[in-house]
Amino acid sequence: MTHQSVDILVSGGGVAGLTAAAVFGAAGFSVICVDPAPPVTERDAEGSDLRTTAFLQPAQALLERAGLWDRLAPHAANLQIMRIVDAGGPDPTARLTKDFNASDISERPFGWNLPNWLLRREMVARLHELENVEFRAGTGTTSVFTREGEARVGLSDGTQLRCKLVIAADGRDSPVRQAVGVPVKTTRYGQKALAFAVTHPVPHDNISTEIHRSGGPFTLVPLPDYEGRPSSAVVWMEQGPEAIRLSNLPVDAFEAAMNARSCLLYGPLTLASQRTVWPIISQLAERMYAERVALVAEAAHVVPPIGAQGLNMSLGDMRVLLELAEAAPDRLGDAKMLETYHRRRHLDVQARVTGIDVLNRASMVSAQPMRDLRMMGLNAIYSLPAVRRTMMQMGLGARG
Repeated sequence: MTHQSVDILVSGGGVAGLTAAAVFGAAGFSVICVDPAPPVTERDAEGSDLRTTAFLQPAQALLERAGLWDRLAPHAANLQIMRIVDAGGPDPTARLTKDFNASDISERPFGWNLPNWLLRREMVARLHELENVEFRAGTGTTSVFTREGEARVGLSDGTQLRCKLVIAADGRDSPVRQAVGVPVKTTRYGQKALAFAVTHPVPHDNISTEIHRSGGPFTLVPLPDYEGRPSSAVVWMEQGPEAIRLSNLPVDAFEAAMNARSCLLYGPLTLASQRTVWPIISQLAERMYAERVALVAEAAHVVPPIGAQGLNMSLGDMRVLLELAEAAPDRLGDAKMLETYHRRRHLDVQARVTGIDVLNRASMVSAQPMRDLRMMGLNAIYSLPAVRRTMMQMGLGARG
């Protein structure tokens, strides 16, 4: 058995956990990051995460501090316009289109979109550059024992680790959160999301397009060109049985279905990747900490993929944790630090989870009168410039 001491253990090697390890490593803390599954870092490999992450404006400064932005920027697609399309009429055609343009509130785009598999590749490479950070792929957290002065963590490779702070970034079913007894409230919608990439003849012009009909939004998010053609990532939310049916269709039948659902706004879409299916839930931890443990990302909060809020809420967690850790490094992980972290994050997270829940329920409606009401609501919001700007600023995390 190996005994080891470190400032911070990050449990979880997804995008959030790798970001946390880079952020705190670049700030000078000694960090070990573990995950039981080695990261898949190739686009077409088995198990590749074909979802994408849109880093909104506030994320850029944190990624720069972590030494990640220079690696990510060459692969990123700008998100200049968020386009909302209502296709909720009797026929699947666009009947209302509204553009939310970043130029109304900023000189920069709303954010930058990157594939999750590529994020893992570049983030792992960054961790290898940091002498005070160790990434152990294929190693999991097996036990967590905390006391007032430190945490003692057992790892699956036999290591017994002593640390000041455990950052739980180990997903919606977080073993660390369960080990320290923090309860969660979960909302299930009966939805699943299909995630895949497409090419199309009409350039996306850095516009993220969200098409609402029923079952959930059909969202096309800009990607860099693929094999010489404009490309977008798609998240298609549907009721669970329908999502499974779609995922099992032959390619030609699937393309026909997705083209009907896309209203051909980008011309005929061509499937350009595997299809993956993800469950859709909302989830909120009762509190975002336990003794010597900070919950971040999906260990603390899960939202449907609407408005690019998920990982950006997670980066908000890390900004606050880093600020508190740097303000008093000798008190890293103590009760005062973690209570302050919870106080500064939980109300904002709770408000965003609630807001996205409302938006998702509105996107799911199938009755024609409710779809008409949704369209009128979108039109009313867009027609009030002050309200429109406020919503865009809140979406970027201006109040986070």
